[in-house]
Amino acid sequence: MINVGDAVPTYQLTTDQGETIALTDYSGEFVVLYFCPKDNTPGCTTQACSFRDGYDQFQELNATIIGVSPDSAESHQSFKVKHDLPFSLIVDADHQLAKDFGATKLKEKAGEQYLGINRSTYLIDQNGIVQKIFKDVQVIGHTKQVLQAIKEITEE
Repeated sequence: MINVGDAVPTYQLTTDQGETIALTDYSGEFVVLYFCPKDNTPGCTTQACSFRDGYDQFQELNATIIGVSPDSAESHQSFKVKHDLPFSLIVDADHQLAKDFGATKLKEKAGEQYLGINRSTYLIDQNGIVQKIFKDVQVIGHTKQVLQAIKEITEE
C-alpha cells in the first residue's frame, strides 16, 4: 500500500480517452489523484464538479487533477461530457490502482460484503512522492483542503 513519502508506481493507466499514461509522466507538477466509487452517483458527481469548479486554482498551482473509478472509458467519457470535466478520468476496472493506493474498503449491500472504493485523495508532489493522503473524504469543502495542502507544501 502507498503511504506518505512513497514514490508513485510507474505502471501504465488507461484514461477516458483510451490514452495510456503513467503518474510519473507528471514530473515537475503536483498531481491530485482522487478515487470515487462510481460515475454519475450523487457523491462522485459532487466531488468531480467541485474539482472542476476549482480547476483554474489548481492550474495556477501547477497541479493536475486525475479522477479514478472502476467505470469503463465509455462511462467516463459520458460523465465528463455531461458535467464538463476538464481533467482525465482513469479506468480502474479491476481496482488494482485503488488497492495499491489503499483506496479500497470492505462495504456491504443487501447483506453481501464486497471490496469497494473508499473515497480518497492523494496529493503527489513534483517529484512523484505522495505528500498527503485524505481518506474517507467528505466531499463538501474537500477541494479547499487539497488546495490548502498544495499551498502549504509550496511555502515550505
